[in-house]
Amino acid sequence: MDRLHLMTVFVAVGEAGSFAGAARRLGMSPPAVTRAIASLEARLGVKLLQRTTRYVRVTDAGQRYLDDARRIVAEVDEADEAVAGINAAPRGQLTVTAPVLFGKLYVMPGIVAYLQRYPQVAVSALFLDRVVNMLEEGVDVAVRIGPLPDSSLRAIKVGEVRRVLCAAPDYLAAHGVPAQPADLQAHTTIAATSVSPTVEWKFGPAGDTEAVRLQPRLLVTSNDSAIEAAKAGLGITRLLSYQVAGQLESGALQIVLPAYESAPLPIHIVHRESKYGSAKVRSFIDLMVARLRADKHLG
Repeated sequence: MDRLHLMTVFVAVGEAGSFAGAARRLGMSPPAVTRAIASLEARLGVKLLQRTTRYVRVTDAGQRYLDDARRIVAEVDEADEAVAGINAAPRGQLTVTAPVLFGKLYVMPGIVAYLQRYPQVAVSALFLDRVVNMLEEGVDVAVRIGPLPDSSLRAIKVGEVRRVLCAAPDYLAAHGVPAQPADLQAHTTIAATSVSPTVEWKFGPAGDTEAVRLQPRLLVTSNDSAIEAAKAGLGITRLLSYQVAGQLESGALQIVLPAYESAPLPIHIVHRESKYGSAKVRSFIDLMVARLRADKHLG
């Protein structure tokens, strides 16, 4: 069988975690998928998959091969698109990742607009509050908030956000407004662990920070929950400015200690280095860059 075809089948099995799932994805019969994997393992002389009646798992050698095969198949797809012309209509599968709340508020509207504009593209959106390994998880485009590590990935800055303290006006009227970070120890605080994994909040610019250790009355695992608790007047919380932009505009929340904010955090659109330009990736990035740079809450 054609080696590229075998790689494509193996990638589908590895990503789906089953022969049946890969068969549905590729429009093949399960026996044909099984024969392709057997042929590939025979060609390589290596066992790529551990399979039982209950699961299919990639072996250590198979995981290394899966990473390389995924990259090769993606580059061939991109080469096909490039040779068809730079103005070829975007098509195929696009995988995008972003933090949960940012994805909901800012990325999902862009995805909807993109899908409406390009009917031959399908999108998988991974909204997770962790850094996704783009190569290992087959992600084409990521939105990252915060400093970027050195890597081979390409990055386009589209805005920035700040860490802000905020509370409901009723709470501040009843308990007073803190004048300095140390005053927070006398207040009820709400901590979202996805933003503040410890109970130590730092204030001020890099190199001149002030740390305040707190005992929050409420610890939550989602930013939405922290926002709702703060709106209800429970106490003071610390979130990213985009997460509470609507509540600040409506007056449901107001910022506390703005003079002690730390340096803004950059927002980047990140994509994998590629020899060719994929039409689906290029067009999605162009759309998202324009939308995010135009948003007043991300400036």
